[in-house]
Amino acid sequence: MLKILIPTIMLFPTIWLSTPKWLWTFTTMQSLIIAMLSLAWIKMPLETSWSTSNSYMATDPLSTPLLVLTCWLLPLMILASQNHIKVEPISRQRSYMTLLVSLQAFLIMAFSATEIIMFYVMFEATLIPTLIIITRWGNQAERLNAGTYFLFYTLAGSLPLLVALLLLHHSAGTLSMLIIQYTQPMALSTWGDKIWWAACLVAFLVKMPLYGVHLWLPKAHVEAPVAGSMVLAAVLLKLGGYGMMRMMVMLDPLSKDLAYPIIALALWGVIMTGSICLRQTDLKSLIAYSSVSHMGLVAGGILIQTPWGFTGALVLMIAHGLVSSALFCLANTTYERTHSRTMMLARGMQIIFPLTAVWWFISNLANLALPPLPNLMGELMIITAMFNWSPWTLMMTGAGTLITAAYSLYLFLMTQRGPVPQHIINLQPFHTREHLLMTLHLLPVMLLILKPEIMWGWWY
Repeated sequence: MLKILIPTIMLFPTIWLSTPKWLWTFTTMQSLIIAMLSLAWIKMPLETSWSTSNSYMATDPLSTPLLVLTCWLLPLMILASQNHIKVEPISRQRSYMTLLVSLQAFLIMAFSATEIIMFYVMFEATLIPTLIIITRWGNQAERLNAGTYFLFYTLAGSLPLLVALLLLHHSAGTLSMLIIQYTQPMALSTWGDKIWWAACLVAFLVKMPLYGVHLWLPKAHVEAPVAGSMVLAAVLLKLGGYGMMRMMVMLDPLSKDLAYPIIALALWGVIMTGSICLRQTDLKSLIAYSSVSHMGLVAGGILIQTPWGFTGALVLMIAHGLVSSALFCLANTTYERTHSRTMMLARGMQIIFPLTAVWWFISNLANLALPPLPNLMGELMIITAMFNWSPWTLMMTGAGTLITAAYSLYLFLMTQRGPVPQHIINLQPFHTREHLLMTLHLLPVMLLILKPEIMWGWWY
């Protein structure tokens, strides 16, 4: 654990002490080395499934893929931000990178925490860098509003969780994930217990986000700079799913009855946000709403608490993290050239940038879960598990899959096909840096098809 965390913390002196000329090169190289080192976590299933570095930090097959995804994303965020941050004063460039690195450090500590309170503290600490990135480096004047939404939705959701955790510590005597799974199941019967159950989950449902408490997400995504959107879509939403998986172990037997309305809302959200995507004109907004739709499936898979549901949720989280981040990078490359996120203004791009059209095509096919990509594997496992739980859910999940295919193709056709408008003929060509960025997003997605047990969690 420390062999990743210490180099991550040593990125701070790298950022502040390197010369302006070499700043981007050094930080990109060091973060790439950290990402490569983090792959060593994958090989480690032990008998107890936990691999500890000390009593407070450990990895197991559930947190490992998320930790590797977190480390993999930092060099990609630095690569993606290079173009529009380079024009700023050097001190602001350093501050921006410092925020990205501190976000990675908090996320590593959140995913590897064995104490639930430590997880909670790190879960909250990720708010601060994200908020500063959105409000300082966002695009429009609306960014302050977006930051306010983001902060208050997440805080209002997570304060009940703190009270619930203190109560749990009072009754169970410990909050260590290693111990608490072996404690006696609690006899939860009163109304207070039901409120406690809801308080344990609501913070994670807001973070995921569940349809109904998702309004902060499109705002935050649309206003954030590209690195903010990437880290939000790829890792911060996964904190919600990861936290739910950790808490569901303790919430029986109430979950069997109380999960119904949340599952219904999650499945309804898959259809509703998919339908919203079909009406979007803003590129980033469409990709943001598609994230809500995919996270609805993840929430459903976790809440029915079967091995298939859990596995499908974890696989879909990893696959969605890479693909959604790739789509935001592509949206940003288009925005940097046309200076508009309106899809109608960026038509016919395929004729001018044929290779970029291939990246768009692959990313969209991955987003709509084309076989044999891991997105399909995750969705199929969740849909199968939910069908086994109740055959009626097939109507919702099936409709959601169809709508996903429809808006993904709509996104591709709107941005890439059609007549080329006069105003985009003399755009600057795409850089090698951008093609490298897309390769580093989509190559892991392709490789995960060959060895999916890396992200299966416990259940292999």
